[in-house]
Amino acid sequence: MQATPLAAPAGAPSRKKRLELDDDLDTEGPTRKQAQSGPQPRLPPCPLALSPPPAPVRAPVGTTASRLGPYVLLEPEEDGRAYRALHCPTGTEYTCKVYPVCDALAVLEPYSRLPRHGHVARPTEVLAGTRHLYAFFPRPHGDMHSLVRRRRRLPEPEAAALFRQMAATVAHCHQHGLVLRDLQLRRFVFTDRERLRLYIFGNNTPEMRGPVGTSQQETPDVDTCCCDVNLDGWCGCQRSPLTKLVLENLEDACVLSGPDDSLCDKHACPAYVGPEILSSRPSYSGKAADVWSLGVVLFTMLAGHYPFQDSEPILLFGKIRRGVFVLPAGLSAPARCLIRCLLRREPAERLTAAGILLHPWLRENPTPSVPSGSHLWRTDQVVPSGPGLEEGEREAGLYG
Repeated sequence: MQATPLAAPAGAPSRKKRLELDDDLDTEGPTRKQAQSGPQPRLPPCPLALSPPPAPVRAPVGTTASRLGPYVLLEPEEDGRAYRALHCPTGTEYTCKVYPVCDALAVLEPYSRLPRHGHVARPTEVLAGTRHLYAFFPRPHGDMHSLVRRRRRLPEPEAAALFRQMAATVAHCHQHGLVLRDLQLRRFVFTDRERLRLYIFGNNTPEMRGPVGTSQQETPDVDTCCCDVNLDGWCGCQRSPLTKLVLENLEDACVLSGPDDSLCDKHACPAYVGPEILSSRPSYSGKAADVWSLGVVLFTMLAGHYPFQDSEPILLFGKIRRGVFVLPAGLSAPARCLIRCLLRREPAERLTAAGILLHPWLRENPTPSVPSGSHLWRTDQVVPSGPGLEEGEREAGLYG
């Protein structure tokens, strides 16, 4: 079987010679997304999407590695919708996403529409077989969902530095006519092995802990920080330079044909879905729905759990429709204000993605409202959802 390379988005290299593809790579049809198995403490995996779009196909490689041009496809990931791939000439690892070849234009269109951005991953090479499209992405090194699941709650300066990158990504996509739809923590991944490190000082010897559960003794290096946020003294922790987050891909993005961002589909992860998607309205604002999802992301980073939770989908959706949530204790007034500006039941009342970047919480380095050693920083402590008079006055004056 023969296959030819398909032109990748602007800036991505493509191969000119014909490639030999293994026959067993083109044997099965498309499969739908499946939920991640196994419960997780405090931050469970998100259930199935409400109405998933056509998913990448399963292209089994069996028990042995398969050759795909200059690449070797190794073990499958994401239930066979992706593979760990090795570029033989350089030894570089990639993630190979597999799609039906008939969806080639739909898969590549978002990348053609969107100008290059430092926080959006793009395929480095795209190959087309007789039935399947193979897109090779830089290999990620952990994601935000895993980080929050392990760390529970992130200090505000750390969360602000990470969330700023996410908001900038969404704002860039919205500016150029893309609605991301399936926004969630796990879709934002780290780009190198260093990632975020938390140094916990004790017995005069720092212990380095990474999001993947590694632990070793190492002298911390906190001389520089690419996000200009100094965490020295915050909750007794220091960290190495913060690494960059990127949106792992654009496979769920919807390309708008004009200024109208109305969508009719019900594609969303239940934990991140906005109340307007659950209503009987025939359409909803895709951009405002993305902003709601960003609100869920921010709340989860600062609280260590979703703002709306229930094991029964019907009960979960009822909580989302009501829009009542409990803010975690100890948050600064700007952080509380931003969360409330994003998780508003009425889409028209939410900030835009570009407006998020102008919020005081992201313009300033927030200070903790309680001492770091206070019992209020425990993850099981919560406060009433409505602010007190003094707190409400502080939030109301943030834009004054």
